[in-house]
Amino acid sequence: METSLMNASPEAFDAIRPYRDEEVREVLDRLPQDPELLRAILRFKFPRLADSFLAPALRWMISRALASRVIRIGSISDLQVYVGVYMARMIATTTRGFTVDGIEHLDKNKSYLFISNHRDIAMDPAFVNYALHINNMDTVRIAIGDNLLKKPYVNDLMRLNKSFIVQRSAKGIRQMMAAFNLLSQYIHHSIKQEHQSIWIAQKEGRAKDGIDHTDPAIIKMFCMAEKKSGKAFADTIHDLNIVPVALSYEYDPLDVQKSREVVQKQKDGHYAKGEFEDIDSIAQGIAGYKGRVHVAFGQPLDGDFEDADAVAAAVDEQIRRLYRLFPSNYLALEALHQEGDFAIPSFDTEVRAAFNERLAACPEEYQAQWLAMYANPVKNFLGRL
Repeated sequence: METSLMNASPEAFDAIRPYRDEEVREVLDRLPQDPELLRAILRFKFPRLADSFLAPALRWMISRALASRVIRIGSISDLQVYVGVYMARMIATTTRGFTVDGIEHLDKNKSYLFISNHRDIAMDPAFVNYALHINNMDTVRIAIGDNLLKKPYVNDLMRLNKSFIVQRSAKGIRQMMAAFNLLSQYIHHSIKQEHQSIWIAQKEGRAKDGIDHTDPAIIKMFCMAEKKSGKAFADTIHDLNIVPVALSYEYDPLDVQKSREVVQKQKDGHYAKGEFEDIDSIAQGIAGYKGRVHVAFGQPLDGDFEDADAVAAAVDEQIRRLYRLFPSNYLALEALHQEGDFAIPSFDTEVRAAFNERLAACPEEYQAQWLAMYANPVKNFLGRL
């Protein structure tokens, strides 16, 4: 773990890196045989039959179907093209439009460290990747916490899709520092030596309250790899080509679940996740209705930053400015009677009815938090947070 960035070999990152082309076929051959994956798909596709006498036969059919669908995939690039087809289909069926801004700020010949706000476990990096893909740019490597990789099949699926592992479960200060140093080295290695862009969330965990702020500890982690090199902090930041990204969803498929979690934490001081909750969240985030979705790429950070706080503030400012506000955000602020002297735009009856119908589907005890989650981006834009 003490290996310096200058001397680190690719093998030093084997525990956290994505899979390589030569590993793809072996992984895809074993996934259709994974009993936990088959049970998870059965639970999602046919929940009423998951524990019935038909379950074994259905799992066999799912296994055969999976194997036939991935038989022609032999590389990471093949898989990205395959995923792109499903992304297009998902966008057509679960959104009311997908738009992209700021792609002109990016150079196809450069690698970037994209830092975005975080609302959905799988869809945030997926939408960033799709925005790059449809603009003929390379997709990114995705930072994902090991708390989501408790099942071997999830680990395989994520690492096939260019994900690398953030070892959040490390115990003790020394282990944690070693894990963060390795992660920092890998990010530098990817960008500078392998010319692969990186996506990482601005803080650990999704913003369940709709408040997007960058954790300066993330910025400090980026710099760990070159801490002993003597390079100036500002130069390290400049070399990483940091680009803020704002992801905006008109509706969050997990808005009720997030509101319940926040309320229960406020009430009981903690929230205990169920065994399959993260996997279910990923599935609901993919399949659930999102309304309009917008991805806005900011401009690469260019400044003589003194410390991590200054970098975090610069990222926040771009995300605040780039975030696209939808009627759901304005109407939530109006419903909370917190608009103050801010004039809420006018919306037609159909838009208001759709918003009120969605609010009514949220249990009453969570509605205030639900509204706050949608209203907070407006308050952030107005500088009230």
